[in-house]
Amino acid sequence: MQTNRERIRPRFLAAALAGLLAALTLLVPSSGASAETSPFERAGMWIWYVDDSQGGSVARIVRRARASRIGTVYIKSADGTGTWSQFTKSLVSQLKAAGLSVCGWQYVYGRSPIGEARAAAVAKQRGADCFVIDAETEYEGNYAGADLYIRKLRQLVGNSFPLGLSTFPYVHYHQAFPYSVFMGPRAATWNLPQIYWHTIGDSVRESVGITWYQNRLYKRPIRPLGQTYENPPLNELTEFRRLMLAYDAIPSWWSWQETNGAEWDRLGLAVRSAPANYEPITSFPTLRKGSAGDQVVWMQQHLVGAGLESPISGIFGTKTRSAVREFQGSRGIKSDGVVGGATWRALLKVTPVRVLWGSARSAGGRRSGSLGASAPLSASIPAVRNELAGAPSR
Repeated sequence: MQTNRERIRPRFLAAALAGLLAALTLLVPSSGASAETSPFERAGMWIWYVDDSQGGSVARIVRRARASRIGTVYIKSADGTGTWSQFTKSLVSQLKAAGLSVCGWQYVYGRSPIGEARAAAVAKQRGADCFVIDAETEYEGNYAGADLYIRKLRQLVGNSFPLGLSTFPYVHYHQAFPYSVFMGPRAATWNLPQIYWHTIGDSVRESVGITWYQNRLYKRPIRPLGQTYENPPLNELTEFRRLMLAYDAIPSWWSWQETNGAEWDRLGLAVRSAPANYEPITSFPTLRKGSAGDQVVWMQQHLVGAGLESPISGIFGTKTRSAVREFQGSRGIKSDGVVGGATWRALLKVTPVRVLWGSARSAGGRRSGSLGASAPLSASIPAVRNELAGAPSR
């Protein structure tokens, strides 16, 4: 969604936190998640401002989460290079003691990637189970910034700490966005696209189908955000949850402070089956000579990872088509130079090279096609549309 830097609210729950720990110990987890369950595998709700969520009462947050089958809360912990005072060790420990998983999240702007990574890492220091990067318009075309950010963040939190990316769901609208960096090697390991169908203007089924079709090739588990803001029809909340069953995915929701009582009640109802006769999307976008964008970048990274000669430019040209034909021939696939389902399935078994964009350097990495390039050629392609425009600033 289109966002602006927000003013950090000074009011918080220091007084509300006092004396609640004893009460929380009486509460049980909202779902019997084991210690091995990823926070991204539990139904979630996003919190922008804690003091606007159940009045900032931790006990009420826990009770509401239990009643509506929420297992993970995503709480804003940073904005750009600034950490948020609401994300405290005390808050995190109390929510976790009540059986909830807690993830921090941060909106990023790309002006100071190293500073943003340092602000992000504070969430782990304060006890977060995971962290989500909310990168949107400001990072379109900014491959070097994304590369610096993700490398520094992994250095600070370690390679095993769960990281997710939450951004535009319609990849084909954003050919310059660095999905291949944020979800590339040693980067985010979970994909949380914002499927705000009501804001986008498509049906629930259309939005889910487009998102899966465009995102599957990034090889990250897809755990989308649905929307409760702007009062979508209640039956659409149920339809979204049923579609998630078809994909064996558990969603989260934006956002706590904008969820009304009827929506909370609807989320609390059990949903036991996927829609009848619904076929989950299992295909991939087709790429051929003339295609351009980050999906081409990602494909080229896999070709080079397979030992073939191809530029990593985001432009599907003659050299890339030759590499595709050679790859197809080596895998027993029709050598037509078109990357369709069979070719994608073979390519995605290859470990992609990690590109070093701009001045970032790291052992085991690789420069792009032109020495010192800060971005692929496709990074100059303008977005087709910001499908999240009109959503609340974050």
